[in-house]
Amino acid sequence: MALKIAIQMDPVAAIDIKGDSTFRLALEAQARGHALCYYLPRDLSLSNGEVLARTRSLEVRDAEGDHFTEGNEVVTNLRDVDVVLMRQDPPFDMSYITATHILDHIHPHTLVVNDPSHVRNAPEKLFVTEFDGVMPPTLISSNEQDIRAFRAEHKDIILKPLYGNGGAGVFRVRPDDENLASLLEMFTQMYREPLIAQAYLPDVRAGDKRIILVDGEIAGAINRVPAEGESRSNMHVGGRPEATQLTDREREICAIIGPELKKRGLIFVGIDVIGDYLTEINVTSPTGLREIERFDGTNIAAMIWDVIEAKRAS
Repeated sequence: MALKIAIQMDPVAAIDIKGDSTFRLALEAQARGHALCYYLPRDLSLSNGEVLARTRSLEVRDAEGDHFTEGNEVVTNLRDVDVVLMRQDPPFDMSYITATHILDHIHPHTLVVNDPSHVRNAPEKLFVTEFDGVMPPTLISSNEQDIRAFRAEHKDIILKPLYGNGGAGVFRVRPDDENLASLLEMFTQMYREPLIAQAYLPDVRAGDKRIILVDGEIAGAINRVPAEGESRSNMHVGGRPEATQLTDREREICAIIGPELKKRGLIFVGIDVIGDYLTEINVTSPTGLREIERFDGTNIAAMIWDVIEAKRAS
């Protein structure tokens, strides 16, 4: 069954194909005979109830420096395609939220992956709070007194923006660190939203595990080890990927959250686990497909497309 696929993404010319999960999904879709087009978020419009996008046809190749061919721009009614992959990178801001509202007009007639309503209602650092017994000690607050009290209780903490991504704006504040007041001033100037404070987890030195769930089921995992002198494990800030096996606790966490992911139509989800704790649930634009496939040969892109094709056939 050949499908018409539209990918809402960042500029295709600028992606790093060695690590880009959207590109891996496009390769797999093309190999299955599906027709691809793409558009940028700014090219999405709602006009008299119709969801339109200025799309370009897309062919992809796993060849660095020559990884795509695009066609001429055309206006596409997204009710006329079978699937929209919502894959632009965060930040999860009002622009992102507006796109989910627009895509609500076509889903599920056109299958949007992930379900736009539930993407909007599942910010990665807030969504975790809906599940009992999985998070490290956490405070979400704008109140300086509350944040200082949290630090006094837990001593060594992490401060980060509630809607940040990719490790940006993440600070470790040790018990003897005198910069807390300055950091709070900076966060107040930069963000209107509350901050998130969490107890620092020493287990991060052994790695921050990215686990991929497909339709609520475990599909694969990669461990990301922080660089020396760094508390962030994100690969674009120097984290080192390595092969891994899941622990019983990690499987327990997946069993706790998996049914809810499936219920909400969140087909492709990446979670982050440090030691015994779940820190984030990424439903916006999860990554890790290429790294996992490189280390253990697991083709998670194929699993995702199997689920999508089954939903379109039903």
